[in-house]
Parts: sequence; C-alpha cells; structure tokens
Amino acid sequence: MTLTLTVSDEVRTLAPGFTHIAIEAYDLVNGPSSDGTSALLDDAARRLAARLDGRAPHEDPHMVDWRAAYTAFGAKPSRTRNSAEALAKRALTDAGLPRINTLVDVYNAISVAHLIPVGGEDLDHIKGGMRLVRATGDEDFVTTAGGEPAVEHPDAGEIVWCDDEGVTCRRWNWRQGPRTRLTERTVNAVFLLEGMGPHAGLDAAAAELVELLEKFSPGSRIVVHEPVG
Repeated sequence: MTLTLTVSDEVRTLAPGFTHIAIEAYDLVNGPSSDGTSALLDDAARRLAARLDGRAPHEDPHMVDWRAAYTAFGAKPSRTRNSAEALAKRALTDAGLPRINTLVDVYNAISVAHLIPVGGEDLDHIKGGMRLVRATGDEDFVTTAGGEPAVEHPDAGEIVWCDDEGVTCRRWNWRQGPRTRLTERTVNAVFLLEGMGPHAGLDAAAAELVELLEKFSPGSRIVVHEPVG
C-alpha cells in the first residue's frame, strides 16, 4: 500500500518554500555498518567540505533558509539544529559521522553530501498516513530517557511529523522517535528528503539515494514520489 503523506496548510503558510521528495522502498536488506557504508560516509564528509569551502554549515544558503523556517515556528536554530546542519557539524569534526547500520549510513551520507535533511522511517511501524503539522502541544512523542521509555509533548505551534499513533519526529526533522527508526530488522522504509527555498537540490540527492539503495539492497522495489512543494 502506498503511504499517504500530507503537509498542512498551516505549515505551507509558515514556510511557502518547503518542498519534499518521498522514496518508498520495499524488500530491503539492512544490516550492520560495513566498509562500504563507512567509505560512503567518509566521501560525503569530503564532498561537504568542498561545498562549504571554509564556511560553517549554517552559512550555506540552504541552511540559512532552514534556520529562518525554524525561527518562524519558535525554535532557536543555533540550539535545535535541523538534521542536515547537525550532521554536517559532526562530519567536520575529528570524530566524523557515526556508523549506525547500512540504511541509516546510506541516507546520512546523502544528507551530508547534499546538505539536505533526510530521514528514514520504518513503514511497518507507521500507523496510518504521515502528516507534517503544527502541534497543539497535546500530542505524545514517545522517546527514551535513561534507557527507559518516556513520553514528551511538543511545544504548541512546533512543526512535527506525526502519524495516527503520535509524533514521529519533533521540530520538523530535529529528533526522531525510536518507534519508527530504521533498525537491522527493517525491510520496508520511506525516506524523506526535505528542502527549503531555491537552494535545495532534491532531485539530484533523490537520484543518488535510489542508486545507493539499489546497490546495497539489490532486488528491492523502489517508488519515487515527485517533489511536493
């Protein structure tokens, strides 16, 4: 079944430059990080450094647009960075990017190389359709604290991704909940590539992500939904 994704009118009004591409992938093969995915992440960091050419990630035009959007819904972008900026900062440190698992490594590499927020959700754990909305503040966001399940609530007006069970990602793409994360048991997933303004470059990033998914999961079935914005 094709997943339904909707963006509320309130979000469209707040950020008219927002666009996204959704890639559904079925019959994937996930597993631990490997030499192949580690090389992808290292190459992504090199590509990022060449793109920035000495600038900080937040000075890139695309990140400037994202910071403006975060500010518009009340977040402080220097404290709660969008996922692409946060990953980019890690990529430029001596520690480099974390190695998580094959699928997460692949989409993190795309995020860093193209400097766009990219997320992955386990389709088998999504309840109903996914919606990008401004929160009321009453929604549940199930996370962990001290290794134990914990429930948080987004701020009223915060932009969140949610499904029928609750919030799946807070502050647009800042922090994903554990319920829908891609694990080594994931076989069906949706990847969300998100752009803001004219600097996004989603098409090239999506094409490269599809190529990598086909490389690391030969035989998978992939459906690309055209940019929505």
